[in-house]
Amino acid sequence: MTEEEGMLTERDAELREEEGRSTDHDGLYKELLRVFFREFMELFFAEAAAQIDFTHVEFLSEEVVVDIVGSTKKRLDILVKTRLKGEEMFILVHTEPQSYYEKEYPERMFIYAARLYEKYRLRVLPIALLSHRRKVEEPDRFGWSLPFLNVLQFQYYRLQLRKYNWREFIQSDNPVAAALLSSMHYNEEDKVQLKLEFVRMMTRLELDTARAALLTAFFDTYLPMNKEEHRQVQHEMKRIYGEGGYVMKLESGWAKLAREEGREEGREEGVRETARNMLGKGFARELIAELTGLPLEQIAKLQNLKK
Repeated sequence: MTEEEGMLTERDAELREEEGRSTDHDGLYKELLRVFFREFMELFFAEAAAQIDFTHVEFLSEEVVVDIVGSTKKRLDILVKTRLKGEEMFILVHTEPQSYYEKEYPERMFIYAARLYEKYRLRVLPIALLSHRRKVEEPDRFGWSLPFLNVLQFQYYRLQLRKYNWREFIQSDNPVAAALLSSMHYNEEDKVQLKLEFVRMMTRLELDTARAALLTAFFDTYLPMNKEEHRQVQHEMKRIYGEGGYVMKLESGWAKLAREEGREEGREEGVRETARNMLGKGFARELIAELTGLPLEQIAKLQNLKK
C-alpha cells in the first residue's frame, strides 16, 4: 500500500466513524426506498424497471447473510422480492447503501448475492447504492481467473451518487430525484440555490405531508447548512411563496433555526401532525424521531392516541 492510499484509508475510516455516530444511513435509505421503490428504479435503472412487475413487491426485512470465513453476519436492510413481467419466477433486488468507502465492497456484494441464491435458488439483481464523498470511479464487478480459464465474472448495478450533478435532475418530477439532490455532487457556493430548487420540486410534486416530510428530512440530512445559509433560503422562500405556506411547514432546517430564536410556537403542532401522518403510513417510530426531532416517548403517545 502506498502512503497516499494509507492516508486515504485512514481518512475514510474517520468519515465512516463520524457518519456512523450521527446518522442512521441505512434507516434513511431503507425508508426512502420502501416508500418510493418504483420511482427509484425508474429514475436510475429504467431498463430493469420496465421489466419488473411492481404489483408484486414484498420487502424482506429480517434476512441475514453469514460470511462463514469472515465470521460476520449482516442483516440486509433493503431486500425486495418481486418478479418480472410475464414470468412466474421471482427475483430478489438487493440494494446496499454505503456511506463510506470500503475496498472489499465488491467481494461483499458477491457474497450477499451468492448466499441469497443459495437459500432461495432465485435470480438476484444486486444494486450498490454508494453515497460516500469519493468521486473516484468505483468497481461494479468481482471475479477471478486463471491463466487458462476465466472462472467468475460477477457484475452488479452501481449507483455512485457523487458522480451525478444535481443540476441535471431539477426538472424531474420523480420524488427520489428531489431527495437525492443533496447526495449528488455540488459545490459549497451552490447550497442555497440547491435548496431552493429542491423546494420548487417539492411544490411541484404536491405530495402528502408524510411523504413530503420524509423527502425533506432526507434532503436536509445530506445538505448541512449554517444559520446564514438558512436565513438566505428563508428570505428567498418568503419572497417567492409568501409567509407560512405548505413549504414552510416542511422545512426542518427552518424549524431548528426557529427553536434557537424562540419562534417555534407555530411549528410544534405541525411537527406532531407530521408524526401522526407518518405513523398512519407505517413509518418506524425510530425513524420518525430522527426525521421530526420528537422524543420516542412522545411519538409512542401519539401512536396510542391513534388507536
